[in-house]
Amino acid sequence: MTITQLKYVLAVAEHKNFTKAAEKTFVTQPTLSMQIQKLEEELDILIFDRSKKPIELTEVGTKLVQQAKNIVNESERIQDIVDQQKGYIGGEFKLGVIPTVMPTLLPMFLNNFIKKCPKVKLKIEELHTEAIIERLQDGHLDAAIAATPLQNENIKERVLYYEPFVGYIPSSHRLNQKKNIETTDLDIDDMLLLEDGHCFRDGVINLCKTTKSYDEDHFQLASGSFETLIKLANEGLGMTLLPYLHTLDIKESEKVNLHYFNEPSPAREVSLIYNKSELKMQIIEALHATIAGVVRGAITFQNVEIISPLAKIKSD
Repeated sequence: MTITQLKYVLAVAEHKNFTKAAEKTFVTQPTLSMQIQKLEEELDILIFDRSKKPIELTEVGTKLVQQAKNIVNESERIQDIVDQQKGYIGGEFKLGVIPTVMPTLLPMFLNNFIKKCPKVKLKIEELHTEAIIERLQDGHLDAAIAATPLQNENIKERVLYYEPFVGYIPSSHRLNQKKNIETTDLDIDDMLLLEDGHCFRDGVINLCKTTKSYDEDHFQLASGSFETLIKLANEGLGMTLLPYLHTLDIKESEKVNLHYFNEPSPAREVSLIYNKSELKMQIIEALHATIAGVVRGAITFQNVEIISPLAKIKSD
């Protein structure tokens, strides 16, 4: 039995197809099939039911795959220990980022990180929180940036910053004349929201639930972007809440519609998250230091650093 054979088994278990698994592991299909067959012969079992389309794991194969994941992860830890001992910060690193953070935070730290860690081959993917959790647990991501807390015992969280919510209130709205707003001013009935799947949407709904119950069937207008929500608000269809970093990029003519909350401001917690196996910690540490440093040094909110512990609501 070899680590390579176990990696091939995991690839077939994931893709349910020998050809696709071979492509993903960069070997020929006959080579992959032969190695898995040799393992089955050695163990005197069938790992896959090849008569099914797509291929399925046998009962014992399902148990073997679970153990194989642990073995492969631990084998990768050996190289990780060596890298850390040598102080080496490099290699491929797969990072997931939620959509409501990606467009604002990425430009702030990416250049900095690339210059500090030129040997890291960073692969970044925009994903919703649910997909991030799944990929972290399956080993398809090394880390991610997401709204927390997630309350998942398999995932570790390191806070990067707390990001205040800011109201975007057009001139026609009932709250426009208020310089600062309170959470008690919010009405879910005139709140424009992101589409399902965005954790920021859940945070806004949770915030509004403190003042009024939410009817799941009430909203017909929803969007996948803050830009669209701003346009809808400008048309007099309601107000919306934005994460603070997003407000830095809106048009100057629209900034008059920004209304801040009285302190303590509701905010979301944004963290760097990773699997409890703690692989590639030297890169995770470098990434955390870079992001936290850039945000702490560059962003202020009403003369208070955004990194400071502001009041927060559950964002996911």
